[in-house]
Amino acid sequence: MSKAVMISGSPNPGSRLTGLTRYAERRLQSADAFGGYIDVSALPAEDLVRAAFDSPAIAGAHALVTEADAIVIASPVYKASYTGVLKTYLDLLPQKALAGKTVTPLFIGGTIAHLLAIDYALKPVLAALGANRFTSAVYAVDSQIVRSDRPDGELEFTLDTELQTRLDAVLDELLLELGAGTHA
Repeated sequence: MSKAVMISGSPNPGSRLTGLTRYAERRLQSADAFGGYIDVSALPAEDLVRAAFDSPAIAGAHALVTEADAIVIASPVYKASYTGVLKTYLDLLPQKALAGKTVTPLFIGGTIAHLLAIDYALKPVLAALGANRFTSAVYAVDSQIVRSDRPDGELEFTLDTELQTRLDAVLDELLLELGAGTHA
């Protein structure tokens, strides 16, 4: 079975982007198409900033990317682009690391005004890494995801119906690319 690896460029594990990534992860897991999760902000900062290619953490993340058939790239939008921590990790990937892989972008921002960050900021960098197969993307607005605390202290995220419908359609598209169908 083909697998998708998720790369999250969020510097904040409690951000609303987590609502998107958790939902996507559950869908991919239920189709047996989930190959792992790279939380870029959890990688050693010094290894990222100093481009420590020999770092075990960086090498482990690269191995997940290498073994994946598809990559889900998730990021909040700051200053009309994806996060700097995501760019720092993408800069460490080998030159053609995304060649032959399907890429699915999941972005979130404060307003719809930054929707084009996917096409004008992210996709050129991914193309430089060899990506040339993209599914549709999902751009969410913060107000479409409600974040709340559960009694056990864990964060819970509720996606509005319209966002969930768009996300399901894109994940179905990705699962079809992976040969997993839309049964999940």
